[in-house]
Amino acid sequence: MTDPVDHARQRLAASFGYQEVPPEDKSRLVGDLFARVAGRYDLMNDLMSAGVHRLWKAALIDWLAPRPGLRLLDLAGGTGDIAFRVLERTARRPGTPPEVIVCDVNPAMLEVGRDRALDQNRLHALRWLCADAEALPLAAGSVDACTIAFGIRNVTRIERALAEIRRVLKPGGRFLCLEFSTPRLAGLDRLYDAYSFTVLPWLGQQVAGDRAAYQYLVESIRRFPDQATFARLIERAGLARVRYRNLSGGIAALHSAWRL
Repeated sequence: MTDPVDHARQRLAASFGYQEVPPEDKSRLVGDLFARVAGRYDLMNDLMSAGVHRLWKAALIDWLAPRPGLRLLDLAGGTGDIAFRVLERTARRPGTPPEVIVCDVNPAMLEVGRDRALDQNRLHALRWLCADAEALPLAAGSVDACTIAFGIRNVTRIERALAEIRRVLKPGGRFLCLEFSTPRLAGLDRLYDAYSFTVLPWLGQQVAGDRAAYQYLVESIRRFPDQATFARLIERAGLARVRYRNLSGGIAALHSAWRL
């Protein structure tokens, strides 16, 4: 009998949306896609979710409870959305400001984030790192916390990224992941599918000029494992005390884990 966790890991590595591709091709395909939509990425998040993604990200920051002096690695955070929220949450608290490393494999996404930081006079407060989550150029045990919002499903070999997250976390460090997930309310899955497969690609065409990119978005969400399976993937990477919270009936979920 196939282990569902291994099945989920293998399927993610070979999936570009609903297309089956060689794992070595997935990162290039995903990279090309995000380079195309980087300039409209944040606007599309607002339109697609009617602004609800802001509440989901606020829930992530609430659970993280960032403190002065925190050294945070934000993966797939190129446009700076999570990093800016951490800075805002700690701005009026006494003590050393957090050090936030914004890491993204896509230079175009990082360029958007740096431009935003420059506009907000926050360029000095952040460190920008172009790197693959599967091979982080950071020392072991060098960060207090690691976050990733709506990026883990785009990683080719998710087990490698989770192992790298564990490696760079200090003992007692925390991992928080915000990702689309599996709706848990009766009937919500059908409504969500109807909206996702019709409205989102249409919005992608009208606003970003790229229907295919947002068709991939919808398909990649459906290919991502459910809450419990993803929790087991995190545990297999050696992280402990794994918990999750459903948001908006399970349309999104927050997973939390610790390096002990």
